[in-house]
Amino acid sequence: MDHSFSHSKTYRYFTLGDKNKSKRLLIVLHGYGQLAKFFLRKFSMCSDSSFVVAPEGPHRFYRKGYSGRVGASWMTKEARDHDIKDNIIWLNALLRKLKDETSIEEIILLGFSQGGATAARWFYDAPNKFDRLILWSSVFPPDIEKSMLTSTHKNSYVVGINDEFIDNIKRKEELKFYERIGFSTHIYDGNHDIDGPTLNHILK
Repeated sequence: MDHSFSHSKTYRYFTLGDKNKSKRLLIVLHGYGQLAKFFLRKFSMCSDSSFVVAPEGPHRFYRKGYSGRVGASWMTKEARDHDIKDNIIWLNALLRKLKDETSIEEIILLGFSQGGATAARWFYDAPNKFDRLILWSSVFPPDIEKSMLTSTHKNSYVVGINDEFIDNIKRKEELKFYERIGFSTHIYDGNHDIDGPTLNHILK
């Protein structure tokens, strides 16, 4: 029989920018196999206008074999429901901590690739906590109730024209889906990565 119980765990996150001067909080969730401290570097162009926070997926692993480079994941197919619930709980706790420590006026949540699914679940769990949601090269999680998809937020979906994980047919389908649920859509000339100029354009 399958059993489970709850216990405390230590989570980590990385920051960029001055939390005492910035009025915008940009929370960025990395993709599968990335580490937050390296993912955060992709947002250096935002550090003057935003306090950038990169939480790290709680499941770390060696990317090849039993040593070497380490990556992190938000979840797998195993014990998925537990991980979804736990992620929202600890991310909410982090958000409370960040709001207590800053005088933030705007909160933007960005999820890249696998992190997009976690970001979407977190956002739709309590949309009033955020001002905007940006999903980047991410497939929308099918477990979110369709009735929750209407929103007055200025949410965005972003994808590269050369994204190696999304072919032309899938890209067109995703763009139509996101437009249908009220997202603005953005395509840039690049691959499966964060594109600085595109991000700066969206954040204006």
